[in-house]
Amino acid sequence: MMKILVVNCGSSSLKFQLIDSETEQVSASGLCERIGLDGSITYKKNGEKYQETIDLPNHGVALKKVLDSLLDEKIGVIKSLKEIDAVGHRLVHGGEKFSSSVVITEEVIKEIETCNDLAPLHNPANILGVRACQEVMPGVPNVAVFDTAFHQTMPKKAYLYGLPKEYYEKYGVRRYGFHGTSHSFVSKRLAEIAGLDINHSKMIICHIGSGASISAVKDGKSIDTSMGMTPLEGLMMGTRSGDIDPAIIEYICKKENISVEEMTMILNKKSGALGLSGISNDYRDLIESRNSGNEDAKNAIEVMVYRVIKYIGAYYVALGGADAIALTAGAGENNAEIRAMIMSGLSALGVVMDEKANAVRGVEELLTKPESKIPVYVIPTNEELAIARETARLTK
Repeated sequence: MMKILVVNCGSSSLKFQLIDSETEQVSASGLCERIGLDGSITYKKNGEKYQETIDLPNHGVALKKVLDSLLDEKIGVIKSLKEIDAVGHRLVHGGEKFSSSVVITEEVIKEIETCNDLAPLHNPANILGVRACQEVMPGVPNVAVFDTAFHQTMPKKAYLYGLPKEYYEKYGVRRYGFHGTSHSFVSKRLAEIAGLDINHSKMIICHIGSGASISAVKDGKSIDTSMGMTPLEGLMMGTRSGDIDPAIIEYICKKENISVEEMTMILNKKSGALGLSGISNDYRDLIESRNSGNEDAKNAIEVMVYRVIKYIGAYYVALGGADAIALTAGAGENNAEIRAMIMSGLSALGVVMDEKANAVRGVEELLTKPESKIPVYVIPTNEELAIARETARLTK
């Protein structure tokens, strides 16, 4: 039995879970927010939630607060830090260098840092989390699990862009794909519950949260995915534009007299469902507004759903058919209306939704009727558990 601490560091946040590798139970979890500002920690144990506002000047202090909480006499779940056997870290970008998870060494950190230009908001923060763990728990192994690794099986025809080839050769400009930990976890689980031999299967995995991506998975391997060199490409998302004509960037920069950097921020933070609706990036809010007659909310929902349907159709052809489809992440797991709209749009592929089954939230369920040519399942993703499994595998 191993106790694995899973750490997911953002630029100003630190999410954590302590997981028993044998039972796969979470003994404690939580979130440090607003690191570098007026910080706070939320700590959960056995369904109980504890919140505290506390000064968190950096990720090292945040991690120490997490460990103090885990050791606390009243709310803690361990007696000593020696009970933590290994730490698993979510690393957003591994470039072409990392096609699988890896035990972190100084050489590995140097290699990860060469990918920082590809994920400037995420990778440096992820490395801060690693450094904090090394400092507070010297000798405890740390493992990097990469968002991009699962998609490193894509063929060149799927990952190369139609740009001068020296941009790929010099700067690594290509499709990498993200949400790989989620796509890997859900595809394995889909094969299990759909009764498929994963090594002889064709699956389409739809990760539909505020960030959203779809992958085509053949014989257990990713052969294409909707996100690109960065998470900006592909589906329209909560605040990201997804696919646009690249000439729009220069056009708007000139019209609005703004820089490319400002435009990139707009494409990442102020576009998507939020930008199109002017209301929210949460599909629950948009459905409520649409039901009250708001045309912009209606358009935002329909654009998002239409993109999902188009990508599923494209990947159905790329795979040469599909044995099963999975819907996962925020809207995929919890929003019956969004799921119904997606499945309705797949009628040309012979998908027949079971309305009663589709009423579920956050649980595994077959959403289609027996006569449906392709079964569609909702499968809750669990990236933290996937990271814990990889960490246990590499440090046993």
